[in-house]
Amino acid sequence: MGDIRSNGKAKFVINFSAGPAKLPAAVLAHAQKEMLDHKDSGVSVMELSHRSSEFIKILHAAEEKLRHLLTIPDNYKVLFLQGGGTGQFSAVPLNLMQLKPGHSADYIITGSWSAKAAQEAEKYGTVNLVIPKPKKYTSIPDRSTWTLNPDASYFYYCANETIDGVEFQYIPETNGVPIVCDMSSNILTRHLDISKFGLIFAGAQKNIGPAGVTLVIIREDLIGFAMKVCPVIFDYKVQAGNNSLYNTPPTYGIYMMGLVFDWIEEVGGVHKMEENAIKKSGLVYDLIDHSEGFYNCPLDLDCRSRMNIPIRIGFHGAHDVLEKKFSDESTSNGYLQLKGHRSVGGIRVSLYNAVTVEETEHLVEFMKGFMSRNRQLMVSH
Repeated sequence: MGDIRSNGKAKFVINFSAGPAKLPAAVLAHAQKEMLDHKDSGVSVMELSHRSSEFIKILHAAEEKLRHLLTIPDNYKVLFLQGGGTGQFSAVPLNLMQLKPGHSADYIITGSWSAKAAQEAEKYGTVNLVIPKPKKYTSIPDRSTWTLNPDASYFYYCANETIDGVEFQYIPETNGVPIVCDMSSNILTRHLDISKFGLIFAGAQKNIGPAGVTLVIIREDLIGFAMKVCPVIFDYKVQAGNNSLYNTPPTYGIYMMGLVFDWIEEVGGVHKMEENAIKKSGLVYDLIDHSEGFYNCPLDLDCRSRMNIPIRIGFHGAHDVLEKKFSDESTSNGYLQLKGHRSVGGIRVSLYNAVTVEETEHLVEFMKGFMSRNRQLMVSH
């Protein structure tokens, strides 16, 4: 059944985790094959020195594969760092806030992660909120309502809010101010013009590998402006000057990223990933929109995420009973990690690149059956 994996029992298992997320079965099989002996070296990748010729080849290959997949221009550096997206909430202002004399930056808050990023940036400079912080994250206000600072050092946004399910379907226009984008949960899922960005960062654990690696793609002219208080580990100039080897990098995670890049290329590249993302999310949203209120997605149509779909079940007052029942039944039937984030509740369907169309179809059929069996509970509470 496609990429659906058996857990060794008489049922299949599909992982819909929001992160760390499902990895392609072909990638895991390849890694398993090389686990004890990488290319006849006699050692595991996990045992290779990060300064060995074998690992340098792995590192360079991963970068070249990514450059090809995303068509990254030559005037951009690719860094493989640590600290996660949260580390970049600090690293970005520490490196870029001083690009302009005013030491200020524009932030648009559209969800939980961009809110955390803006809060962290306030430690290092002046943060201009492009829109007032929303009470709930269900939309992206029209650009005509934004208040942009033409003298900002950079403009920051989160392309896809993993918790809240808000996704930009476009790249914001900032009138020349460098764009910084947290792309942790939707990188490699749609075609992008990288040249429109000053910096992109992404934690690996959604679409590009296991947890532990943080990818940074930065335009070269933005390197070299770090504050004196910037920890050396977060200094882009230091890391770029040392080819991401200033300190020991997450070697095995980088190796796994390279395998994921190979897999994406083999199945059709970013174009195919985008095509699949549209199909998969369309299947789930179509069910929601035709469920007569049984399933609800609180987001405006124009910012619905292709990656993370938050769902409430039933009307207010029936949520708890139905969602607990759904969580229990979905897990017992092999549909794993569908519980919503603790801060918002409900159900969350995460459809990263490794989740197949076939697996999504299986989930939708389960959701239809659950709705049929439990609709009476929606009106009885």
